[in-house]
Amino acid sequence: MSFTDRISRAPRPFEPDRGREIAALFADASPRLREVLAGAGGSSPYLCGLIQREAAWLREALAGAPEEALARLLDEARALAPGALAAGLRAIKRRLALLVALCDLAGVWPLEAVTRALTDFADLAVQRAVLALVGAEIDRGRLPGAGEADKADAAGMVVLAMGKMGAHELNYSSDIDLICLFDETRFAPEDFPEARAAFIRVTRRMSAMLSDMTAEGYVFRTDLRLRPDPSVTPVCLSMEAAERYYESVGRTWERAAHIKARPCAGDIAAGERYLQRLAPFIWRRHLDFAAIQDAHDMRLRIREHKRLHGPIRLEGHDMKLGAGGIREIEFFTQTRQIIAGGRDPALRVRGTVEGLQRLAERGWVPQDVARQLIDDYRAHREVEHRLQMIHDAQTHVLPKTADGFARLAALSGRETSRMRAGIARRLARVAELTEGFFAPRPASPEPTELERTAAETIARWRSYPAMRSARAVEIFERLRPELLRRMEKAARPEQALAQFDRFLAGLPAGVQLFSLFEANPQLIDLIVDICATAPGLALYLGQNARVFDAVIGGDFFAPWPGEDWLADDLSQRLAGEEDYEESLNAARRWQKEWHFRIGVHHLRGLIDADEAGAQYAALAGAVLRGLWPAVVAEFAARHGAPPGRGAVVLGMGSLGAQRLTAASDLDLIMIYDPAGVDSSEGRRPLAARLYYARLTQALVTALTAPMPEGRLYQVDMRLRPSGRQGPVATSFDAFRSYQREEAWTWEHLALTRARPVAGEMALGEAVEAFRRALLASQPRGAAEVLADVAEMRARIAEAKPMQGTWEAKLGPGRLQDVELLAQTAALLAGDPARQVPGQLAAGQRIGWLSAGDVAALEASCGLMWRLQAAARLLTGGVLDLKVVGQGGQDFLLRETGAPSVQALGEELQARAGRAAGVIEAALARLPGQVSPG
Repeated sequence: MSFTDRISRAPRPFEPDRGREIAALFADASPRLREVLAGAGGSSPYLCGLIQREAAWLREALAGAPEEALARLLDEARALAPGALAAGLRAIKRRLALLVALCDLAGVWPLEAVTRALTDFADLAVQRAVLALVGAEIDRGRLPGAGEADKADAAGMVVLAMGKMGAHELNYSSDIDLICLFDETRFAPEDFPEARAAFIRVTRRMSAMLSDMTAEGYVFRTDLRLRPDPSVTPVCLSMEAAERYYESVGRTWERAAHIKARPCAGDIAAGERYLQRLAPFIWRRHLDFAAIQDAHDMRLRIREHKRLHGPIRLEGHDMKLGAGGIREIEFFTQTRQIIAGGRDPALRVRGTVEGLQRLAERGWVPQDVARQLIDDYRAHREVEHRLQMIHDAQTHVLPKTADGFARLAALSGRETSRMRAGIARRLARVAELTEGFFAPRPASPEPTELERTAAETIARWRSYPAMRSARAVEIFERLRPELLRRMEKAARPEQALAQFDRFLAGLPAGVQLFSLFEANPQLIDLIVDICATAPGLALYLGQNARVFDAVIGGDFFAPWPGEDWLADDLSQRLAGEEDYEESLNAARRWQKEWHFRIGVHHLRGLIDADEAGAQYAALAGAVLRGLWPAVVAEFAARHGAPPGRGAVVLGMGSLGAQRLTAASDLDLIMIYDPAGVDSSEGRRPLAARLYYARLTQALVTALTAPMPEGRLYQVDMRLRPSGRQGPVATSFDAFRSYQREEAWTWEHLALTRARPVAGEMALGEAVEAFRRALLASQPRGAAEVLADVAEMRARIAEAKPMQGTWEAKLGPGRLQDVELLAQTAALLAGDPARQVPGQLAAGQRIGWLSAGDVAALEASCGLMWRLQAAARLLTGGVLDLKVVGQGGQDFLLRETGAPSVQALGEELQARAGRAAGVIEAALARLPGQVSPG
């Protein structure tokens, strides 16, 4: 479709006589086209000159589709001889500027097509200049070691388009921000100085070729000041020097600038690799809310430098840097991307509009806010373009006179008063939407009652590690009144404050977390809730504060996704890490967030103790499933692939029974099957037995090693054949033989809860089939089992006495005692059930337990489990009512349904006593001696 057929609007001539002169040049054109040309030429002196100068070319260009005219101009630029670049690019830019302006003013192209056309030509101009100039250096022998083949990728030099050019958003009279780098690895160390000098010459000549004003005009004004420390560094740096700078002293504004960075010329592949290496600098792993303050400070410095403070007044207002302007929208978008882009790669996009759309899609910005900012951004950019079209000036400042506004309105095809009202409305709206995000809330001068009564505790806070920096203190002082106000609403404010004090004392640093709280006040309620209820969890948070990131990630309170989903998610996370150590740290970060989620859901009553236990077990299973392939791959890189059928990890104890607490360790056994293969095949082969022993040690290390992100789990492997005296990994043949011929009763009891959790599941199925067959064969007589269990129970009571009245795990009739009896029932019945209810039901079926026995045991086990799960969540250890305070006691009463703490204690003793009596009676009789009913 031709240009004329697509006209949807037209500018008006501010100077009618000049408009008529332009229209007369195109007397044979359609009335609609003449209207557009007359309006453009009659309102813009710059466009008037271009139309008059390029009239012949313009008639041909507008006869067809404007996209075809643009393509021909780009083809002409590609075809220019190196010696003709300076003049040729200027001539093409002149025509392209005219075509783009008319497509914009006539509504033929939307904003994105306008900015894309300008950016595509800028890319091509920089590419042609760089390749020609580097080629000349090579021809003169000034680039050591470079030959004809190196000309195609500029011998390792790359130009990064920054800012609007990087995002394909160039404005009509935009300069171009570039960073020039070269790949120093392509040159011998002794040639480095000469190569650097050559690339510096190329950069300077490229800048002159594009930006010098000649009789033919200019191509693009070029700005090289976004490079690292431009006052002291050369205009072209080695990539290694740039990376070193950003890793050591890079600032938030430089991170934000690199969101839009894009290799546009030279060695594009090297530029992409460079940006990939720089990604950890740009995108932090944690949610970086401290970036809000950095961006706000930058806004204030810009306003101060440009003297842009004060209320919005249209005359002379800066549409880019002023309040409510383009930069406010860009800062808002980029800061949100900086905050969350490290955790959410979907936010790593260059364009402002696309960035807002992604932020809305991912829940970081409300949909209506994103839509409004996109509409206002596009409208602002149109005004900006028309300001620049009038005189081809790099300006963003609205006119200061009535005539100036009238000219702008005419070029925009609008009535002056309506245009002014629209601009003012949009500026005010953008300012309102963005100012609240950036500007910190002032601290309340009124002290709270809690602040008066706890002055001594609060005074200590300034001495804590989290308050070492002035910036942390500044943010916290703004945050403190709101924190204390919300804390006063807790059931026991003093207890909540005391636990918050412990939490704050454990924080190694404060800026990031305090910024997170300031930007997300709902997190204050959560930390107050945790401090008022669960001191153990508060202490955990002090050491792992980054888990708060997960709370605002969008799906923190979504339904539990299940172990399969978790394992897949972790596997994907680990696949994106560059090395093994980072994989282990990534697994720790991931596990902490999910572990924290389970605890918060339990604390807030979204799940009960049984659901929490199942979720903690599923999380552990997902960690083992996700981590196992990474451990095997790392080990196999040195020693070759696992020989034979591989290995399977068995979860024992509570993990096998799929019920863990917040503080559980993992009981594991490793079973392998060499299938007749003697050794591995690799750079350093190992005999099969040694291979799997060391592979097991590697897995245990991956789980337990203290790293910057902590450890995953403590691991206990004492349930393996022969306990601590046995090998850490057991072959399947040896495992079967041992279980049939040598295992003790306690080892068969442990086998009742064994479950394959990770590794080669085909082998796991074989192990499970053997487990079921062995239990079904009832390898020992009932009398022997009962005698051994009675002796074992006595030894446990002697070695591990109860630790207080509120002990839920140890002691007669309590959790461990009931679980032991349940395992005994499964062993006597030859039943494969792993969990207490199923095992007790098996004991009832064989006439060893009555229905009343089962009810008493389940009642005790259920209450003890709820207490145990709560104790591990609240304190990490044995339940102590003095430590948990009133909030923790309220949580216990809610979990157990008891009307009071006293009633709960009485019920605890009664249920344990009844269960103990049932256990002692059961151990004194053989199966078949009671009625199952």
